[in-house]
Amino acid sequence: MTASRSAATDIPAGRTAPAADARPGRRSRRAAAAVLGVAALAAAGVLAGGGAGSRADAAVLTNCAANPVSCGYPGATNTGVPSGTTLKSVPGQVSSGTGWAYNATTGQVTVTGNGAVLSGLSIPYTVEIDASNVTLKNDQIVTGGAFAISLRHTTGVTIENSVISGTNATSGRVNVAIDDVYGDSTGLNITGNNISAFRTAMQVSAGLVQGNYIHDPGYLAGDHTNGIVTNGGTAAMTINDNTIFNSQGQTDAISLDASTGGVPVANKTISNNFLAGGGYSIYGGDGPSGNPTSNIVIKNNRFGQLYFAKGGQFGAVAYYDHTGSGNTWSGNSWDTTGQAIPSP
Repeated sequence: MTASRSAATDIPAGRTAPAADARPGRRSRRAAAAVLGVAALAAAGVLAGGGAGSRADAAVLTNCAANPVSCGYPGATNTGVPSGTTLKSVPGQVSSGTGWAYNATTGQVTVTGNGAVLSGLSIPYTVEIDASNVTLKNDQIVTGGAFAISLRHTTGVTIENSVISGTNATSGRVNVAIDDVYGDSTGLNITGNNISAFRTAMQVSAGLVQGNYIHDPGYLAGDHTNGIVTNGGTAAMTINDNTIFNSQGQTDAISLDASTGGVPVANKTISNNFLAGGGYSIYGGDGPSGNPTSNIVIKNNRFGQLYFAKGGQFGAVAYYDHTGSGNTWSGNSWDTTGQAIPSP
């Protein structure tokens, strides 16, 4: 799980708080929205400036927070279960399939067969994946408790085009919507999902997280609310083209967690995302003394100010080391103005 953090400052244990004024291949529908948006803004003569290296749509489209989809980002209408999909309830209409079964004793769905496919299901329980090359797609998984989906020593799991949430935003919020429990799963592909009513939306550290709409977290007293948390490490991970809105004034939209002293954090790319909220919207992986970072690429992200003027309550980014080998900060901008955010 994530490291403990000071409730007063929302800083991971063992860290010193930064100054409070610390600065901070899209799908085809993004391209279409960008073209339409550019044309409309050009006609109106209101093109806004952007940072060098930013995408065309990030440079010219502003004030996208009210409707991220209008600017081509993931939102309510282009993520989750595709419209028109008929879902079968588990266990009422179906209780098992090749490689998976509902277990009435444990009250969860357990996936044990390599290559299992769970599609078109409405599941009000935790889905525990104990196999590899498993695919969950076009599913609705709504449950409270510890996990909505738990991954245990897996390889090549795909979770796509699904709705994943707690049962409500308070007592029914799910602790972690998607959790790599042991931090050793590889080859993950998590794309196109609509995730809400969580304490942590995802705790994963390797693979691809792309095109997800993460929004409206739940909250219980004492929670530290996260969008996407990695457990540090050096496994390659790409977090691309997601909308992550954390309305809470603590923790993050994305955290490259570096709370364990001496563990390097490397080979993580955060690109083309629309981020807002948290204490800081991004924690950049630089932690206690002895935690080197390298190949941390943070580029072409849009930072919303719908909750806080600084993106997060205290700023857009913390614990990013611009001196680390291969570390890059470029093309990041404010949603409201299109103006570039300088490297912290």
